[in-house]
Amino acid sequence: MVNQVLEHKLVKNQVFRFIFSAGIGFLVDISVFYLFYHNLLNQQTYQIFFFTVRNSSLSLAISFFSGVVVNFLITKFLVFNESRSKSSKQFIRFVSVAIIGFFANLAIVKFLIQDMGIYPPYARVMAALSLFFASYFIHKIFSFSLSLRHVS
Repeated sequence: MVNQVLEHKLVKNQVFRFIFSAGIGFLVDISVFYLFYHNLLNQQTYQIFFFTVRNSSLSLAISFFSGVVVNFLITKFLVFNESRSKSSKQFIRFVSVAIIGFFANLAIVKFLIQDMGIYPPYARVMAALSLFFASYFIHKIFSFSLSLRHVS
């Protein structure tokens, strides 16, 4: 009985659902990163238009945006489902925040790999975790146009 009450409270808790959503998106992100970094992108660098891009940076771009799409869908339908904003507006805002987050992640990943010598998949995990806490509030207020008054 106590377990059922606790489970019910967790499922009703918006922050817990956000952690779940972000966690699933993060698992997609790091899985895709690992897959591309180790199995699909075999060269150290790639020429994309006029830019030379490292394997780790290209893997990050692909994995990050894969995780963003999954995270958006779960967040929209499971976490902030009371939002009345148009889905297209939510998605554009969510992706806008994600793009800023991507460049922050990219800077942190590059620093951890190139300056600190950390193994790229570990650096990816560390970068994502370092930016997680701000994302709940940014998405609640900006992406889904909801008040901070009801944080439960």
